[in-house]
Amino acid sequence: MGDRPSPRLRAVHMALADPLRIHLLELIAAQPRSARELAGLTGRQPNRLYHHLAKLEEGGLIEVAEYRRMPGGKAERVYAPVTVEPPAAAASPAETAQFLSAVLEATRADIIAASQAQESGEHRDITVTRSVVRVSERRLAEFTAGVEEFIRAAQDHPDPDGTWTTVLWAAVDRQDRPAPSATARPRQARPGERE
Repeated sequence: MGDRPSPRLRAVHMALADPLRIHLLELIAAQPRSARELAGLTGRQPNRLYHHLAKLEEGGLIEVAEYRRMPGGKAERVYAPVTVEPPAAAASPAETAQFLSAVLEATRADIIAASQAQESGEHRDITVTRSVVRVSERRLAEFTAGVEEFIRAAQDHPDPDGTWTTVLWAAVDRQDRPAPSATARPRQARPGERE
């Protein structure tokens, strides 16, 4: 008997099982939006979207970011992608796995939406690369700094004619080796030894 997916993972799969929900997630990822705004972008009535938005919420992919007052006193929900903070260095393997699952599922949704858009004739670029390389800690640190600087610059100064793009990158050390000792002290001379 194989492993069954967790209830959380089943909820994510259910949330992404409908092309409309994937499209809604993509629109919300670009910027927070209300059901009324999403209806205008998808050509559907807002009341037809609440079921789909609820499924995305149940899957933990979106959340209500704010309540916006409308004329007449009613409030509308504004949905945003769930903010997933990277786990701290002291995070447990379970916390790291939970974060990784959320990041990969959101990226999977982006790739599926872009693939479906390509099938319907839209221009979408998708680049996925997975490589194993052997690099020194110095070169990896330089690479990491370069990627982080690129992302920071793009966030701080977006290209006015650019396209919303998901950038996901990971560097995982695959080799076991002794951990550096944080408390290493110089060896003291034993009695009778010369320093």
